[in-house]
Parts: sequence; C-alpha cells; structure tokens
Amino acid sequence: MGLHLVIGNKNYSSWSMRPWIGMKVAGIPFDETVLPLFEPDTKARMAKISGTGKVPTLIDGDVHIWESLAILEYLAEKFPDAGLWPADAAARAHARAIANEMHAGFQPLRRHLPMCMWRPVERRPLTAEAAANAARIDAMWSDCRARFGKGGPFLFGTFSAADAMYAPVVSRFHTFGVEVGAPARAYMDAVMALPAWKEWTAAALAEEWVLPDDEVDWPEVKRVK
Repeated sequence: MGLHLVIGNKNYSSWSMRPWIGMKVAGIPFDETVLPLFEPDTKARMAKISGTGKVPTLIDGDVHIWESLAILEYLAEKFPDAGLWPADAAARAHARAIANEMHAGFQPLRRHLPMCMWRPVERRPLTAEAAANAARIDAMWSDCRARFGKGGPFLFGTFSAADAMYAPVVSRFHTFGVEVGAPARAYMDAVMALPAWKEWTAAALAEEWVLPDDEVDWPEVKRVK
C-alpha cells in the first residue's frame, strides 16, 4: 500500500498545497483524495482519519500524519534522498526555523489575503499588520536567497520543505499584487514555473466548489463564469 494524501479544495486549501507540492517536486509517488471544505459531511469524514478533523492528512498504512509541517518532516525521514531539507546543517536549521515561523505565524496576512486560485490578479491595499507580515516574508526570502540560494532558484538553492511551506504565500502575493523586491520576485517566478505548480493550478481552476457565504467575508472566492 502506497502513500495517500487527503487534501481540501485546491482553490482554497493552502495547508493542503504544502505537502502536495513538496511531494510532487521531490518525486515521491502518492494517491490523493480531495474533500471539499465546508460540505455537510466533511468534518465527519476527516475525523475518521485526522486527529484535528482537518486537512491535510497523510496516510501510510496504519500511520496517519496531520499538520502540513509534520507531514513534510515525516516524508523527509522516510525519503532521505528526496532532499526535502538542505544537506548543510546551518542551512537545514535555518530552513526549519522559517518553516516553523510560517506554520505558526502571519495570521493577519492569511486573513487579509486568502488563497483563492480563481481570483483575477488585482492589487489589494494591505492593512498595517498584513503589510508588516509581507515585509517580513520579503526580507526572509531575500536573505535566504543571498545566504543559501547559490545552487538554484529556490530559498536554499534546490526546492525544499521550506519552499513547500511558503508556496501558498507565493500564490497570495501573486493574486493580490503584493509588491516585493527583485530577489523575492525572482523566487516567486521560479516557484510558479514549477510543473507541480501548474498542475495544482489547473486542477484548482477546474473545481466547481465555492465556499458558502457564512464561512467567508471575501466575495472574490465566488467564481465568475
């Protein structure tokens, strides 16, 4: 029995995108099941396989792993040759630090700029708190590229779990026209050029689900047909 990843809608589910794109870029084979968010039976279905009742969850036989960063850590241990963390100890420590920062922080940015692959690219003015988050991420990306990015176009040269954790932020920055410096912009372009990115985007655009009005306060999640 192989790996099975249970995810939410590709249009909306930023947490699901992280392990999905990490596995795709690393060449780790898996099957997937998409459970649309906020359907009447979604929580009940997820509660059977996830400790939180939320997506994503990775199933490996009798082992069930939820939380995107925990999934990536599990995969890094199971597939050490996949290069999900940098080989250099200092770079690896830094990659883990910024991955954890993403996992735990940036709530103002997340609330103000929700992931929505359907949304036409259009700039949204930032709140002070979201702007501070964006500035921190811009500086972080630029610093990683300068210090660790000599071996390729990603944060630590080659694609890593840290890039997987920030892939939804790339989507948010692109969709809402967030201005970043040249190093961060080049990094975003590299992420969006990945075949895995294009595969995820194509699937998101083909989805028919929309979130109900009482679950969101941003009207652009409604698909314009």
